[in-house]
Amino acid sequence: MAGALTYLSDQPWPAGTLVRVPLGQRELLGVVWDLPGPDAAAGAASNALDPAKLRPIAAALDALAPLSPTWRALISFAASYYQRSAGEVALAALPPQLRDLSTLQLARRLKKRATQAAKAPPAQLSPAATLTVDEPVPQLTQQEPAPVALSSMSKNTDLVALTLEQIRAIGQFHAQPGPFLLFGATGSGKTEVFMRCTADLLAGSATAQALVMVPEINLTPQLEERFKARFSAQYGLDAVVSMHSGMTPAQRLASWLAAHSGQARIVLGTRMAVFASMPQLKLIIVDEEHDPSYKSHEGARYSARDLAVYRARLDGAKVLLGSATPSLESWYHSRPAAEGGRYQRLEMPSRVGANATLPNAAGVLPLVRRVDMNHQPKGCVISPPLLDAIAQRIARGEQSMVFLNRRGYAPVLSCSDCDWKSTCPHCSAYRVFHKIDRSLRCHHCGFAERVPRACPDCGSLDIAPVGRGTERLEEQLAVMLSGISHPDGSAVRIARIDADTTKLKGSLESQLAQVHSGEVDVLVGTQMIAKGHDFRRITLVAAINPDGALFSSDFRSPERLFGLLMQAAGRAGRDASNTSRSEMWVQTFHPTHPLYEALKQHDYPAFAQSQLLEREQAGMPPFSFQALVRADARTQEAAQAFLNAASQASATVPELAAYLTHITLYPAVPMSIARVANVERAQMLVESPSRTALQRFLNTWQTTLHATRSQPACKGLLRWAIDVDPLLI
Repeated sequence: MAGALTYLSDQPWPAGTLVRVPLGQRELLGVVWDLPGPDAAAGAASNALDPAKLRPIAAALDALAPLSPTWRALISFAASYYQRSAGEVALAALPPQLRDLSTLQLARRLKKRATQAAKAPPAQLSPAATLTVDEPVPQLTQQEPAPVALSSMSKNTDLVALTLEQIRAIGQFHAQPGPFLLFGATGSGKTEVFMRCTADLLAGSATAQALVMVPEINLTPQLEERFKARFSAQYGLDAVVSMHSGMTPAQRLASWLAAHSGQARIVLGTRMAVFASMPQLKLIIVDEEHDPSYKSHEGARYSARDLAVYRARLDGAKVLLGSATPSLESWYHSRPAAEGGRYQRLEMPSRVGANATLPNAAGVLPLVRRVDMNHQPKGCVISPPLLDAIAQRIARGEQSMVFLNRRGYAPVLSCSDCDWKSTCPHCSAYRVFHKIDRSLRCHHCGFAERVPRACPDCGSLDIAPVGRGTERLEEQLAVMLSGISHPDGSAVRIARIDADTTKLKGSLESQLAQVHSGEVDVLVGTQMIAKGHDFRRITLVAAINPDGALFSSDFRSPERLFGLLMQAAGRAGRDASNTSRSEMWVQTFHPTHPLYEALKQHDYPAFAQSQLLEREQAGMPPFSFQALVRADARTQEAAQAFLNAASQASATVPELAAYLTHITLYPAVPMSIARVANVERAQMLVESPSRTALQRFLNTWQTTLHATRSQPACKGLLRWAIDVDPLLI
């Protein structure tokens, strides 16, 4: 990992100042960093650079306030923990357009922003409505909406009534230091709790800022709409900004500048937002904290959820993680403090509108029905009972959602005569058949071509799709429901939402609007629609083929499957005014599997307990700590040779050998998809019961890894990287 570079300056710029510096023939953005510690300084003095060989900085972007000490500490920690250089992490955290602006261009941009802010209409002066909770909160059992006690200064009447569970959670949040895990059922009102906690924070300080994170870009617009509706009138139109990779460079820069200056009081974003420069950060909220999208899989492979917890500690802020199906790591950390737990668990097990005296009323969690596909007609796509249930919902004017986590028409095209399959010539994967444009497309490298009229190997015309994706499922549902009419006599309306139908800008928003307005009877989609969305008219959710993850070699597959199914089930029955009991249908060949038994009871604690017991017995996270060393090369032999050579060399280095009693180095193996875009990929698992031992070993091992790369057996190696706390093994 490269260290800091040294430049000359005619004045001592404070640490955190953004500067433009020459590097080779280019001029790049840099950050003035903190002075090294005494040991590093002594080492640098012994290898002092010749001032005559140093180049001066080109300019300082002094119109911007320096990046804060806590921001720099976050960058340094992330770089050290995830085994990358601080410069790489720091510059990746800054908006791309900022890297290209000169001092003059930046000054003009800031002047324009100041002019626009001066012309903006003044914000209302009345403070935001804040909740006052007197401790202790009584232990209550029923969940009828309760009246909310508002501060006497508040005149805001737009706030919804809180349930007693929400009141209790907010009271505990204010009374305790955290970190917090908000374990709330789908539809229990977690977002409202997030907004109330944010409102209380902003009302208590004129400069405080809040960071609200979501796992995916498609969840940002609806959350931004809700937060702007709640806070813009109070704090101004620019008080709520978004930050994610789907924005244009100009938009990202504008949001970053608003956050850095303190003008933005609330920042909504995906994982990249964890590095936003927010000098007055006092609250971090991580919604759907279990989602694997918070883990980066390129560059610095950081976990935004874990960094959020660390950043809150640095900034003296509170952090609130929320989920209906928490990650097993967070669940384990939120066990009682007497057992070693570090998080405080806030529980909201009931849905808004649920009533303990009316267990079949709307507002309760969906009834889970398992369809044993062993007893259904062979080759059945939608079982007759499920099809009948969908038809009944259509007749009542309700919506259904059919979930299949595979896009395209079919995962593979095959010849029945010679067994040819649509493999990708550049990857060890199949190209997916997309019927809508008659293409075979690799979802790993992007290679696509037209569907052949005959088998490329034997010339047979008998080539056919095998399996199904959402595109084929949509087509088959249209045929199955062709004889059914909408209550007004019109044909059944089916819509599909996946990565293929939402490529164009604004397409996702328009499709979601159609669902919300009731223009769709049956919604077909991937996991894109299975989490986070507030569909008020959907009363039935069906999972078509979830069995594949039950017997995966990845030990995290059951956790991901259970969470995905629970989240999908949570899209049903969210409107408490609906008189129908919502349902979740699961088509499975293993209806008695323990995972489905726990799903039927909506019993995440029981599922988590069984999974944690299995992991403890097997020595898996969170009871151990892991890292993967991944290698890309022109041949699989070169990739594995590099990894195995580095492993063997660790035993010959005294500094490394001392750690080997606490470290397990497994042999190198090909990755599950061994070749992508003609690059062979291999990986090696490093495991330890001690996080400290693993980190020290990896830090020391870096030198050996760099040295191993030059060995003759490793010729053809393209790159290697370390993935700490990997999610995919």
